[in-house]
Amino acid sequence: MASPANTGGMELPAAPVRFDRRAIPDAAVEGIWRARDGWAIRRIDWFAKGSGSARGSVLFMPGRGDIYEKYLEVLDHWHGRGWRVTAMDWRGQGGSGRLSPDGSTGHIDDFMTWVVDLADFWAEWVRETPAPHVLMGHSMGGHLVVRALVEQAVRPDAAVVTAPMLGLIVRGVPGPLRLMVARGICALGNPRRAAWEGGESPLHHPDDRMGMLTHDAGRYADEHWWRAARPGLQSGAASWGWIVAALRSIRRIEGAGMLESVRVPVLLATTDADSLVDPVAIRRAAGRLPLGELFALGDEARHEVLREVDAVRLRVLAAIDGFLDRVAPGAG
Repeated sequence: MASPANTGGMELPAAPVRFDRRAIPDAAVEGIWRARDGWAIRRIDWFAKGSGSARGSVLFMPGRGDIYEKYLEVLDHWHGRGWRVTAMDWRGQGGSGRLSPDGSTGHIDDFMTWVVDLADFWAEWVRETPAPHVLMGHSMGGHLVVRALVEQAVRPDAAVVTAPMLGLIVRGVPGPLRLMVARGICALGNPRRAAWEGGESPLHHPDDRMGMLTHDAGRYADEHWWRAARPGLQSGAASWGWIVAALRSIRRIEGAGMLESVRVPVLLATTDADSLVDPVAIRRAAGRLPLGELFALGDEARHEVLREVDAVRLRVLAAIDGFLDRVAPGAG
């Protein structure tokens, strides 16, 4: 059963003084991992600092249409705390190729494709990196972390998910009908076709995108800078096939006994002001996870809680750091 997570009065981490969010840190190395079918998956690694042993290892998985460049700042934060850090772009987005013919639409036939990629990478990565091993994910990445846990595909020492996509905010279509409606629309044409015109979701105009994601204009602008600097990272709307696959995967996670079977400490961070994923579904999942903990924010935070203004972002980092210190202490 979920228990509330808080900073417990601990000192908040200091904001980075001179961190350049628009450059790959000197400590990080970009590379490629090959999936079992040979698909090239882009990765980035921060190795242990100096000659001493690492605090442990963190693998971070971003959200739908995301790129790991957006998270350089927080990944470097964990590296600075002694963690050996890795992040990847999911197959079909970021720098990991495309699964749609137009090179922009985000498509997948079945979320299990991503779960298998994650499980295969995890098995290799765990053998190569120091324990304890922590799996993190944001939004769709958080959904896939939870899906991998309920499928028993990975067994980290702890997991952290921020604004995990455990429910979608869809107005006008009741929850039980969403999958049926999406399947019907998908069947009317190519399932790889875009489900809407531009933007982060069909409910928001592209000009409103920052209003969904963060209050921090500088961090929001960083994403556009990286996509301009590296044009191959551009991505657009999700496909109808993605929507069907997402709703099927959400239904799978919500199945009887699925979340209750997870015996891994999981911290779920949410904001009640999220307009992309359903915070009620996140709270419900936290209550079903035997070792779940919930960290909830209000109107001060939008969907990208790790890329918010410092007053919010540092609270989230403090909650995550405190959680890991308790449930996944380092060997030292």
